[in-house]
Amino acid sequence: MSESKSSATTHFGYEQVAEAEKAARVRGVFDSVAPRYDVMNDLMSGGMHRVWKAFTIAVSGARAGHKVLDVAAGTGDLSRAFARKVGPSGMVVMTDINGAMLHAGRDRLINDGVLVPTALCDAEHLPFADATFDLVSVAFGLRNMTHKDAALREMQRVLKPGGKLLVLEFSKPWAPLQPAYDLYSFQVLPRLGKLVAGDAQSYRYLAESIRMHPDQSTLADMMRDAGFGHVDWHNLTGGIVALHIGQKF
Repeated sequence: MSESKSSATTHFGYEQVAEAEKAARVRGVFDSVAPRYDVMNDLMSGGMHRVWKAFTIAVSGARAGHKVLDVAAGTGDLSRAFARKVGPSGMVVMTDINGAMLHAGRDRLINDGVLVPTALCDAEHLPFADATFDLVSVAFGLRNMTHKDAALREMQRVLKPGGKLLVLEFSKPWAPLQPAYDLYSFQVLPRLGKLVAGDAQSYRYLAESIRMHPDQSTLADMMRDAGFGHVDWHNLTGGIVALHIGQKF
């Protein structure tokens, strides 16, 4: 289930836009939310995003000496945790397409005494050699990418044989949770964004982008199509979030 690059339009939330416009529109969203991103994450998830990320680290298998690429790293939660796992003999590279988010993450890690290389780059065109990394992670970033299939192929390309991709992303919740989840997403979340971050529209887009993202089984198929030999996923918090793990053979 791949996405065609020949298509003239793609989705930006529920809106159809020219493919060439999407990356700039997404950058605009994250330029706006970057200053209050960490505060909003805690408020939006009730702190659960920390649990989801801790679970990702726990099942990653990261160990001393590993090389890790954190794609769409944002403010660096996973990069910081991976750096502590791989130690001075390993390496973590933090990337993002959005400069405001990358700078916020780099500064936050420096304040915590963690120094990692950073790269401003598009996940669809990663500036790294084939078979460079033991692990690649992307947390809450895949859904914002214009060509998810291309990004997944790039992540597979830069992994070493036997390496793993970890995709932590909002997904399809269990049916009994859907009405309450929709109410929260489209009524509470934009109001919270306006109150705390002064930006209701960006958080409305984030809610819409979650609904447009592939569900668990569809994303697993996309990862297999991208060349991952084994793909599994863990539903977290009733499927509101899923962690997909793909291994490169």
